[in-house]
Amino acid sequence: MGVYLNPGSGRFEESIASEIYVDKTKLIEYTNKILGTEQKYLCVSRPRRFGKSMTANMLAAYYGKKNITRELFQGLQIEKSSSFEKNLNKYHVIFLNMQDFLSKADNIWQMRELIEKAILRELFREYPKVDYPDKEDLVGVWQEIYAEYADSFVVIIDEWDCIFREKRDDKLAQKYYLDFLRNMLKDKTYIKLAYMTGILPIKKYGSHSALNMFDEYSMIEPDALAEYIGFTEQEVKVLCARYDMDFGEVKKWYDGYLFRDNLHIYSPKSVVSAMRSGRFGTYWNKTETFEALRDYINMNFNGLKDSVVGLLAGVRKKIDIGTFANDMTSLETADDVLTLLIHLGYLGYDPVLEEVYIPNTEVATEFVNAVKSAGWDEVVRAVKNSEELLEATWRGDEEAVADGIEVVHMETSILSYNDENALSCILMLAYYSARNYYTSVRELPAGKGFADIVYLPRKSSMDKPAMLVELKWDKSAESAIAQIKEKRYIKALDGYNGTLLLIGINYDKNSKKHQCVIEKVLT
Repeated sequence: MGVYLNPGSGRFEESIASEIYVDKTKLIEYTNKILGTEQKYLCVSRPRRFGKSMTANMLAAYYGKKNITRELFQGLQIEKSSSFEKNLNKYHVIFLNMQDFLSKADNIWQMRELIEKAILRELFREYPKVDYPDKEDLVGVWQEIYAEYADSFVVIIDEWDCIFREKRDDKLAQKYYLDFLRNMLKDKTYIKLAYMTGILPIKKYGSHSALNMFDEYSMIEPDALAEYIGFTEQEVKVLCARYDMDFGEVKKWYDGYLFRDNLHIYSPKSVVSAMRSGRFGTYWNKTETFEALRDYINMNFNGLKDSVVGLLAGVRKKIDIGTFANDMTSLETADDVLTLLIHLGYLGYDPVLEEVYIPNTEVATEFVNAVKSAGWDEVVRAVKNSEELLEATWRGDEEAVADGIEVVHMETSILSYNDENALSCILMLAYYSARNYYTSVRELPAGKGFADIVYLPRKSSMDKPAMLVELKWDKSAESAIAQIKEKRYIKALDGYNGTLLLIGINYDKNSKKHQCVIEKVLT
């Protein structure tokens, strides 16, 4: 075994031996399918602490020619595959963590030199009898080995995008790096499989990519690899049963990454930490710093601040992901920033509706920290005061509720305020703390129409009343209550037994005041 050539299975053995291990070995069935085909190039991107390195270690353990790992995979999903025995420990593996090389180099040219020397040193040790015309030409050496022995290689590259994160303004270095990877990998017969993983998709220059031979699987387009991005809902339910954790609370805290076919993905690091500690909290966030998020949302792009405030309020935002250049500096629009935040794990993305949203409580906490640090005092105050607004609502204090919403409206005047949709955004921001107790649904089908906003108590908050909110623009709060009754919106809560608050909110554009009417009913 070597350091980079056939590094062994030790790191994957540690994963399996851990207290919590979720079996993702079925991914190997997919990589086996594309071995030695035109689709043998994969780039899989996902946020930090979403299992990137563990997957890379798993592939190294499975394919490594110097490994004996049949027992290691015994009882795991891949063992049931017809391709399991055929490819087990059959190939030389080159495993490169680019972050390690970058940390040892002063520049990209030195980094390349370190990579080439490391691979060459171990290839010479493995193949000492080959007559090499040029021992400094890595590609030439590799081709000579293949010509002599017909040995194929699986190349695994972890943290492939570290250059674009740490040398984000050095365009020359980035292009040099991409050219290096292309020259080493593209159209090379010695490559059986090339698997790259990192946070960012492959850098684009217009519609062109230097690594256009790679199929990409990202937080926006995970396609066939979606279930391997993080933990699936079923996997989380199994863990909740094992550790006696409330699944509803786990979902609130760590769910929210939604892919096609309604596949929900959870943050692995956070779920594991919550299970092991027995408490809910911010775990994934602690692997990042809120300064990065703060810097991005504070960029002076027209409409970006409005979008962030809306997202905090729970409102989705339709975006165009097409202009994003897959780096951290070529950001020209608010949509580019929001697209970057999808890849970083700070936003979820609905591929059908093309909308972004804050995925869960853990990430929402990070956004609040970021806006606080960015000096968005008016938003911070709205969030801080939302608990008082909730309590005023529960005790039926109509005047206090109207005044509370008024304050949020006045202080967050960055939002255009000219229709019921804007009023809805303000209301949801004003009730920010409601997410601690409720599941909120906008435009819920009910009776003869759609209820504007419904707050349903979570399992852990059944002592709280459900709330059905109807909004009016320049009419009256009483007419809002009348509409709830006339159109039988209460039918939306069929099956709910407990106290229900009917809440009518109106904004009078002449007086520029809000009115509130609250009625309590028992269902």
